[in-house]
Amino acid sequence: MKIVPTIAQAQSHAKKGPRVLVPTMGALHRAHGELIRIARGQAGKNGEVVVSIFVNPLQFEPGSDYERYPRPEQEDEEFCRKLDVDLLFRPSATEMYPENRSVFVEENSLSNVLEGKSRLGHFRGVCTVVAKLFNILQPDAAVFGEKDFQQLAVVRRMVRDLNYKIDIVAVPTVREADGLACSSRNVYLNAEERKQAAVLRKALLAAKDSGKKSAKDIVGLTRTIISEAPLARIDYVDLVDADTLQTIELPGPNSLLALAVFFGKTRLIDNIVLG
Repeated sequence: MKIVPTIAQAQSHAKKGPRVLVPTMGALHRAHGELIRIARGQAGKNGEVVVSIFVNPLQFEPGSDYERYPRPEQEDEEFCRKLDVDLLFRPSATEMYPENRSVFVEENSLSNVLEGKSRLGHFRGVCTVVAKLFNILQPDAAVFGEKDFQQLAVVRRMVRDLNYKIDIVAVPTVREADGLACSSRNVYLNAEERKQAAVLRKALLAAKDSGKKSAKDIVGLTRTIISEAPLARIDYVDLVDADTLQTIELPGPNSLLALAVFFGKTRLIDNIVLG
């Protein structure tokens, strides 16, 4: 595995067959391992898997956890090496963003709801860094997890609208034994918060299986079950169309139930398709 910290080194790395990118912010865990496994299958025996590790400051709103976001560099490096990653691109913030930067990439429809309402500017940061990674690394495909469903939708829209010749591959959410979605932020949870966080998956499954016929009832049931956890503080629960991400009143085959909930200072997101 070759490790490159600069854009110039990444761009000079000769491409060997199909190149598949797994963009990450590091603190790699089992879900990232699944993304890398899928990437290897996409690349084939003659292709290469590229993992980028970059804690993108543009994705963090003021007062968030940018400074304390986990950055276990040696562990991440070993994680990638064990999974036969071909190229690890690990730039610094100053390498990625010139001090006088003035150009951003912004999506203005899918980004305005759900996470976009709670985290202003977040998806401008996502689009900007992903566009830069695509330009720097020139992948043929890129792999994203469905846990960040809105991010996946926004990236797909950007690829379509900016005419990138890149296949976007979606991977189902990887979960812990109790159903909690794997996330780098799970390490922030103390023992009691971690125990109670399993209520998120419980609530989503109950809503899916409830047979309720209105968004109001589905969202209400989800909120009621989450409220059974004393430490849970709901940011949002919403039933949306999976294509447009706009709130809907009646569930259908393309309905997505999405939520964001705080446990202590840790904000967790999850979703489920109801159709």
